[in-house]
Amino acid sequence: METVVLSDLSIGYAAKGFRKIVASGLNAAICSGELTCLLGRNGVGKSTLLRTLSAFQPPLAGRVSMLAAGEQSPSDHAGQPPRPVTLASLSSRQLSRLIGVVLTEKPDVQNMTVEDLVGMGRQPYTGFWGTLGTDDRRIVGEAIRLVGIDSLARRRIHTLSDGERQKAMIAKALAQQTPVIYLDEPTAFLDFSSKVEVMQLLKHLARGDANSATTAKTIFLSTHDVELAIGLADKLWVMEPGGLSVGTPRQLAEQGVLSRFVERPGITFDSDKLSIHITSL
Repeated sequence: METVVLSDLSIGYAAKGFRKIVASGLNAAICSGELTCLLGRNGVGKSTLLRTLSAFQPPLAGRVSMLAAGEQSPSDHAGQPPRPVTLASLSSRQLSRLIGVVLTEKPDVQNMTVEDLVGMGRQPYTGFWGTLGTDDRRIVGEAIRLVGIDSLARRRIHTLSDGERQKAMIAKALAQQTPVIYLDEPTAFLDFSSKVEVMQLLKHLARGDANSATTAKTIFLSTHDVELAIGLADKLWVMEPGGLSVGTPRQLAEQGVLSRFVERPGITFDSDKLSIHITSL
């Protein structure tokens, strides 16, 4: 199901007497139950797009709409499916219950435990200084369990490895209980095995878990790990100066999008095997 829809979206920056369009005419949808990865070269506008989707900055034109169950997405009649709403029409409180964001920056905390950090994901429901109730603590524990860091719950954040800390940040987003989670370079600074582990975790979270009644999430992330994205993503968004291409890895390979994006002198892309090869010059 389409959860986030971009309609003729233009992104960029505007101030008094200044306007810079980074990308325009973007039309695409992010679906629940799928892991969607955003690829693009430095400076093409990935971070600007992610900030716009997260409502950290407004679009220059067009709109971003969301369809999600709950009080944040009203329906015309009780029992009817919710109708799409634009990000601009939602309050900060509503947005905090719809969208969770995991940024690249390391959390600036020293004496906080993993459990404390994950508990901060409950702020949309308790307030900044709110005390966690029994149900909140249950949700925090479930989030920690889902990402597989039960043994780290009492560890201090500054003692964790980069991969462990990234999992803790993902658990914090899960504790927020939003249907949509955006991640900015979640595998940055990780070793290869940790990159694979985090990406596999995100794909699992996108699919949901019928055994534990965990609902599927809408997970969208930007990444420079092209091979992992091609191997694990259900959908790819490839941003180029000329626009945005959306499809499965196989579809974008057949259209020549991935070859155009990947290939440079000494680097080739095998469209049949969906693999990247480095050649000698």
